[in-house]
Parts: sequence; structure tokens; C-alpha cells
Amino acid sequence: MKGARAGSQAAHDPGFRHHKPKPLTSAEFDTYVGGADPARLSEAAHLSAAAFVQRGLSNRDPEVTARLISVAEDEGLEVLAELWSQAPARSLPGSLWRLYAIRTATLRNPEVMAARFSAGAHRAQVDRIVAGVAEPPTSEQLRKMADSILSGAFEGDYAHALERTAAYCRVLALGMADHADAADLSNEARGSKLTARATALVRTAEDLEACARLWRSDCLD
Repeated sequence: MKGARAGSQAAHDPGFRHHKPKPLTSAEFDTYVGGADPARLSEAAHLSAAAFVQRGLSNRDPEVTARLISVAEDEGLEVLAELWSQAPARSLPGSLWRLYAIRTATLRNPEVMAARFSAGAHRAQVDRIVAGVAEPPTSEQLRKMADSILSGAFEGDYAHALERTAAYCRVLALGMADHADAADLSNEARGSKLTARATALVRTAEDLEACARLWRSDCLD
């Protein structure tokens, strides 16, 4: 089973010390979010990310899964995601933040995202430029996959999940670029904004693909 390794974190945060992941209790969580110490916030981000991903994969004990889910319900995924958002892009909490952000954007604008995905899927099929071998999930498949990971109940290949999410981002980026071209004819500012968002999605895809490679080499922390 793939896990995180402390060595890779040195490149991002030399002061970080790896701990055995465990679900955080409410009291433990409060000691982290109650202060402004960046080192402790970073540690909380990595510990909680490891608890969700590693414990979700390595344990088949339903009580462990229940504890992970209770953390998300009691503290709120938004609170955890805020911690993860401060982490380097190519890190375990950084990958969870991107997964959470993409899931949230999809849930908030399902019809818009579906239209962009449809446009991107058509363009990808014609141009054959979606990187990687992972099949991009539909919006509903992405939601289910993200929900299982964010509840600590995921039992699949985390690297493959990251690659599929990256492929989803690339298809969306193609769809947004297609819509940007159309928007340029009537609203150049909107077209420019869509182009910028498409570029950002490609960068997100690249970060997720890098995280998948790090996970497979036991270096994603």
C-alpha cells in the first residue's frame, strides 16, 4: 500500500517531522486551529491529510472509517480544506485541497461544468491531446470518487484517483478554452477570463499528475 514518506517533505518544509497518522479528535484539532503558528498549522494539515488518505486505505475497520467521517462532520470539511489549502501544491494535503476545490466547484455549478466537460470531451476526442492514460470521470463519477476519499472510505488506488481528477481538469480546460473562443466574439473580457481559468486548470492537472507519481514512489507527504 502506498504511503507518505517524511523525506519528500524536507524539500517543502525542513522543520516538519513525520508522525504516524491518526484521526484527530476535536480537542486535538482545536489546539492546532486555535493558534497562528505556521509550523503547527502545517503539521495539522499533513496529519489530517494522512489520516484521511492513509488510514482510509490501510484500515478495513469500520470504526476507524467512522471516526474519520466524524472528524469531517464535527469540524467541517471546510475547516480541514482551509488547512490543506496552505500546503504546497505537490504534497498530500495539497492534493486533497485540489480534489476538494474541484469537487466543490462542480457541485456549485453542475450545469455549467457539465457543459464545459461536454465541450472539452468532444474537443479532446478530436485533438487527442488529453495527457495520461486515465479515463476522465464524469461530474457525477468525480463527486462519488471525491466523496469517498474525503470521508476516509476510499479503498482504491489514490494515484489513479489523482490521475482521473487531472484528466477531468484537462477536459474542463479544453471546454473552457472552446467557450472562451466563442465568448471572444461578443465579450473579450469574459473570453480572457475563461482562458485564464483554463490555464489554471491545466496547472492543477499537472500538479495532480505530479502528486500521483510521488504517491507511487512513496514520496508524497
